[in-house]
Amino acid sequence: MKKSLYVFSAALVAAAALTACSGSKEAPATTAATQAASGETKAEETTAAETTGQLEKIVVGATPAPHAEILNAAKDILKEKGYELVVKEYTDYVQPNMALESGDLDANYFQHKPYLDQFNEQKGTDLVSAAAIHYEPFGIYAGKTDSIDKLPDGAQIAVPNDVSNEARALLLLADQGLIGLKEGVELDATKNDIVKNDKNFKIVEVEAAQLPRSLGDVDVAVINGNYAIEAGLKVSDALAVEDAKSVAATLYSNIIAVRAGEESSEKTKALVEALTSDTVKKFIEDTYEGAVVPSF
Repeated sequence: MKKSLYVFSAALVAAAALTACSGSKEAPATTAATQAASGETKAEETTAAETTGQLEKIVVGATPAPHAEILNAAKDILKEKGYELVVKEYTDYVQPNMALESGDLDANYFQHKPYLDQFNEQKGTDLVSAAAIHYEPFGIYAGKTDSIDKLPDGAQIAVPNDVSNEARALLLLADQGLIGLKEGVELDATKNDIVKNDKNFKIVEVEAAQLPRSLGDVDVAVINGNYAIEAGLKVSDALAVEDAKSVAATLYSNIIAVRAGEESSEKTKALVEALTSDTVKKFIEDTYEGAVVPSF
């Protein structure tokens, strides 16, 4: 019985010691709060790390290239601001938006605003753009045919099957004189808006992520910049690329998306500041050689 009492007493002492240690770690936050109340805090903004003593997580969904790569280039900057960046990679365009809507993500980075607007309308989500980060030129890449001028009658041309990206692909084809579209049609263009197709090209709609794999089955394909990068395709090898002054260049910048109302949250501001820093801009320019262009 004496032995049991001794063990019990020792346990109490140990618990008290642990409680004291835990309390000492929280002391800086308490002191900071006290200083704030008395007006003694520094003029500089207090980071999350200074307030809590640990890094606060920012969870961002992204497609692997270039989005996840660009995010990783911003990790050290965010760490200095008191945040740990956690990047969750997705290989499609639907799940990262659904995960953001449900609260599993703080933000995502993979899409342009026309696609986001279309997604919100179709899915009933309430996601908004917090900032434009970069632009990826669409390119026409060779499949069975290695030149636009050599495209035969009835050639198959693969394009993305989602509305906004298909319109973008059709605009590029029209710019190259391969097809003609109804006057005034731009972001909402579909195959039904083709009014001139002298060589009877067959427009084949393919899921955007599958376009690089389709090259062996079609004559040419119009491919999203990020999927071209993932497949090892270089923009310099494309048969044609969107003009920097085109409608697409101004409207199709890839954005940081967040839930409506969180555009100005501390997390969002820190993420945007990091991604639009000189460090990240240099990373984009040096790494992608024109396949990805900063929008800031």
